[in-house]
Amino acid sequence: MPNIPALRRPRAVLATASAVVASALAITIGLSACAPSSPTVDTVGEIDFDTPLAIPPLAERTIDADGTVHVDLMAEQGEMGFTDAGETPTLGYNGAYLGPTIRLKRGERFAPCLTNALDEVTTLHWHGMHLPAAADGGSHQPVDPGEKWCPEWTVDQPAATLWYHPHPHRRTEHQVTHGLAGMLQIDDDAASALPLPRGYGVDDVPVIVQDAHFSDDGAFGSTRDFVGTLGDTLLINGTVGPYFDVTTDVVRLRLLNASPARVYSFALSDGRDIAMIASDGGLLESPVKLDRIRLSPGERAEILVRMSPDETVALRSMPPDLGAGFMPITGAAGQSDSFDVLQLRAASTLDNIGEVPDHLTQIDPIDPADAVAERSFTLNGHNINDKQMDMKRIDAVATVGTTEIWDVVNEMPAPHNFHVHDVQFQVLSVDGGAPPAPLAGWKDTIYLEPEVEYRIIMRFTEYADAENPYMYHCHLLRHEDAGMMGQFLVVEPDESVPSRWRVDETPGDDADAAGHDH
Repeated sequence: MPNIPALRRPRAVLATASAVVASALAITIGLSACAPSSPTVDTVGEIDFDTPLAIPPLAERTIDADGTVHVDLMAEQGEMGFTDAGETPTLGYNGAYLGPTIRLKRGERFAPCLTNALDEVTTLHWHGMHLPAAADGGSHQPVDPGEKWCPEWTVDQPAATLWYHPHPHRRTEHQVTHGLAGMLQIDDDAASALPLPRGYGVDDVPVIVQDAHFSDDGAFGSTRDFVGTLGDTLLINGTVGPYFDVTTDVVRLRLLNASPARVYSFALSDGRDIAMIASDGGLLESPVKLDRIRLSPGERAEILVRMSPDETVALRSMPPDLGAGFMPITGAAGQSDSFDVLQLRAASTLDNIGEVPDHLTQIDPIDPADAVAERSFTLNGHNINDKQMDMKRIDAVATVGTTEIWDVVNEMPAPHNFHVHDVQFQVLSVDGGAPPAPLAGWKDTIYLEPEVEYRIIMRFTEYADAENPYMYHCHLLRHEDAGMMGQFLVVEPDESVPSRWRVDETPGDDADAAGHDH
């Protein structure tokens, strides 16, 4: 491996940072004292499963003569009858709650257009998408009330389950929890050739999981837990207590954790194994048999469930493993909660999908020897590397066409995760060992067990823009709203960073060695 520019914070230094962590914990404990932590929730066996699962409609596509795909979205207000207490004020895209599922093929030119019919600023972020920074839809692309925002780019990444949601500075939790979210599915020729379920809403089912806390009048409420709002009611595609009628012997569930704070541990009620076939950025090389799948906010997984005629089985979330270093000293984090999520009801006669292939795709590992820089990121309190988000500060400058290694550690005994815009990364190691099978594919969001080092590797390809940054952040939405974010630029070799940016690069980077003037 070449001599990589690096100045990582060693473990000894991390230990001396305990005063900072203790201070953060004192603040959060003080906040917890202002309001009780959310009580333990257990809905297993308590859900009637009396409502058909709502399937988000497919987004209407119009295609230009040159093949450009247009999708129009309107962020608007609405109402939904989630509870008997009254109508719940909601937000949605092209409707009262959530948004349509957008389906694209690799190689298509995509030109979405958002109209903001809200009474506040919003944005539209394409979570998991490789795209130009100006089209990313982060905090630097605000859309004022009554205005439109219409980016455009060519889809160039493998088949995957992505999603879209707002990313306005300090208002993301509010807008997402009120319903601004939708699924985006990418297909490609290689994935289409596999004998996998692909009938949308028939045997290929979107499962958008959110937890909600309702006030006495039926409105969305919030809790004061450090991690963010922890709800006691699950909304699956906006449905309370849903069931799904299965008509095939194998059903594909595309799981999306669109909750603001909760970590789920998905399992089946009879204990059978789940075949995981894809993570955030696309297919795994081979199906992985698991008894549980942990997903933190923003993460996705595609699973296959094999069914027999006339049987019924429930998808559940069991108490999640938050890591050996987790301690509930900042209040509840959902660590003891269990939920019935979705009931699958098989018909008396099932269409045959066939055998699931043993090999799904080839994932070429990114070579660590190609890395030109290594950076360290430590998360504690609402800070990354002891800094909070500053819209005028650049925390890292990468060069297009290069590879970097990022070492990420959650210093707190409380949950955090880590999302990087634009790229799909690979996990090199977890606490020095090989990553577990669910982390062996392409990822853009990863749960960080406390005091465990995650080494991730990524390539910055195709897009360079010294004027528009990408972001990295904790995807617990209250944390990112509180400033637990940073910004990075991807620039051309030897390109100077514009003077309007104040560059304060993260530990582990030697900016001069990278060849950029600041």
